[in-house]
Order: sequence, then structure tokens, then C-alpha cells
Amino acid sequence: MTASNPTPADISAARERGKGVVLHTPVIPSAYLSQRFGGKIVLKAENLQRTGAFKIRGAMNKLSQLGNAKETGVVAGSAGNHAQGLALAAKHFGAKCEIFVPKGASLSKIAATKHHGATVLDGGESVDTAVAAALSHAKETGMAFCHPYDDLDVIAGQGTLGLELLEDIDDLELLIVPLGGGGLLAGTALAIKHHRPNVKIIGVQAPVCAPFIHGFSPDGQVLTLADGIAVKQPGKFTKPIIDKYVDEIIEVDEDSIADAVVLLMEHSKMLVEGGGAVGLSTLLTQQITPAKTGSTCIVLSGGNIDIGLIPNLVRRNETNEGRRLTIFVRLPDRPGSLAGILDVCASNGANVIEVIHVREGIPLHPRETGIQLVLEVRGRDHVQEILHIAHANGFNVELAH
Repeated sequence: MTASNPTPADISAARERGKGVVLHTPVIPSAYLSQRFGGKIVLKAENLQRTGAFKIRGAMNKLSQLGNAKETGVVAGSAGNHAQGLALAAKHFGAKCEIFVPKGASLSKIAATKHHGATVLDGGESVDTAVAAALSHAKETGMAFCHPYDDLDVIAGQGTLGLELLEDIDDLELLIVPLGGGGLLAGTALAIKHHRPNVKIIGVQAPVCAPFIHGFSPDGQVLTLADGIAVKQPGKFTKPIIDKYVDEIIEVDEDSIADAVVLLMEHSKMLVEGGGAVGLSTLLTQQITPAKTGSTCIVLSGGNIDIGLIPNLVRRNETNEGRRLTIFVRLPDRPGSLAGILDVCASNGANVIEVIHVREGIPLHPRETGIQLVLEVRGRDHVQEILHIAHANGFNVELAH
């Protein structure tokens, strides 16, 4: 492809090249979100795509056009989703694949990349250093370098998601898309705006890494739930497209990203990674109001979340929503004392999840013991009820911090 924006024909051709590998992912109406936020909200479930994210779209289009160049193998730098997409595409074409991965990348994404046959190498502190390492390696070895987002063939491939939205949502009015380096947003915006220029398109970035908004990002490793979109430098190809075709770019905080991941699990039965859930965060933070007449589509761009992170997110959410209560109780150090407070909790509808004896690090009477209880409760009113009844029964109860 020449150094100009992908055309509608380029995006349509990319769709043909991906057939048999790239899935046409579903658009799923959300009754819960529509009722909670108003409007008609639908979810583009790209978390159900091959490799668990949209990246296979661009990878297939890129590799299909490399010709003999891919015989020496392909190399890229990626936090994980592009790595998986490229690894699967390389496997499809029988090409060797090497991926430079930054520190802190998702363990599940690294494991999946290896599963698809790629070799994983150290990419330094960030996605940007990983991309730089891959580019240097390509020059040294003659391997074909495949940029995760700033490549016209990749942008055209990602734009195939936009074609699916045009086919599946007749009344699309507002589209919310995660934004990292901009390949998905740029390609989708090109596809949508060519056919329906009145559709409002919004890009969403994580606060610790939002170069499209602030023009810069912090040095070193970035700590965020949205690791898949933690890109420090806008692309030279993606940024002009986004500047021209995207109506607004918003950043959302880490708390809202965590809440979005849990909400999608609980109410939409969707497992979505932090970077893939940021679109919903714009509604949770009330920065965006759903369209009044047509559909509001939230793109769930990936579902490759580390399983080990999920219990932490669930516990945090339950605590914030008043469904999990942690209390500290000072009890006489004698038989039966613990049974008394447990009976108060159980008889008033609180489920005891965990009991921890605390005897060190706090001032206790020699005849006292400290007990930390983790309780499952019904909400904030129930929390106050439990505390009131415990105090009324003579227990010295404090909220644990």
C-alpha cells in the first residue's frame, strides 16, 4: 500500500484476505446498560475474536501482502494482543515469528503467544521500547517488521471491524473505541465515516498513558489495568487519521476501568481486559451520555485478562459496592468469645468468608485477642445494621482499613 490513508477498497480487500481466520464478531444488545444509562447500548464483542482481541485483523492483512518477504520470518514489539494476532497469522502462513515483549506484560498473553508458536524476547520497559527492539532486530536479521499499529496495511485490517458495524447496526449514532496507538480507531473511523459521516466516534485512553490527549507520556514502565493500550507515542499514520475523523478523545481513571471489567463480567457475562473495557468507563464516569435516538456501540476490543487479577478486581468491587465488609474485633482471649461475634454475624444474614487472628503489631491487653472478619453482606444498609447490632451486643467492632 502506498503512503496514503487506506481507502474503502483497501479495507474491503483486507476483509477478503482475512476470511477463514478472522471472525465476524457479534454485536450484543445490553438491556442492563441501556436501562442504567439510557439509550440503546450495544456491545461489539471483539473479546470473542480469534486470539481474544481485534489484532488478528491487521496481522492477517499485513502478512498476506508480504509475499516472499515473510520467508525470513516476521518480528514485532507488543504488550501481548498484537503478539498473539501476529503469531497466529504467521502460523497460518507457515512463517517464523519472534515477538519483543515489554516488562509487565500480561502473563496470559505471553503464554498464548508462545502457544501459537512464536518466540518471545525481552522488549524493555514499554511497548515503545519493544517496538524499537523489534525494528532493530529486523534490520539485523532481514526479518519482516510488523508494527502493532502504525502501518497502513494493519490500519486497513483493523478497519474491517468498522465494516461489520455498518452491516450489523442500522441506526449507529455513537461509537466508543479504545485507543492505544490508534490502529483500531483509525481504521474503524475511516470505514465508518466514509459511509456514515454523521456517526460520532470517540476514542478512549488510560490516564497514565494518554499521548493523544497530552502529547506526552511518562518515562519508564507504566502501571495500568489497561496495559493493552498503554502506548506512549501516537503513530505517524494513525494520528492524522484520528485527528481528521474522530470527534473526541477522552481519558478514564483506573478505578472506572476496574469497575467496567467487573460490571461486564457480572451483567453482560463478558470477560474483557482493562484496555478493552475503557469504552464502558466513559459511561461510568458520566463523561459520555448515550445517543438519544440511535444505537450507542461500545467496542470491547480484547478479553485477554490475567485470570489471577480477577479475584482482586471482584473483591475491590464488592467492597466499594458495600457487598464485602472487613471488620476488626477485640475479644477476651477465652473459649467462646469468637463464637459470639460469629453468631451475631450469621444470625443477621452476614456470610463469614474469612477469620484471621491478629495478635501482633497492635496494642492489645494481655487477656485480649484481635480478630479480623471478612463478611459477605447485602449492601451499605446491611453494613450499618451489622455494625449497630454488634455494638448493641457489647462487641468492640471497628471497620478494618
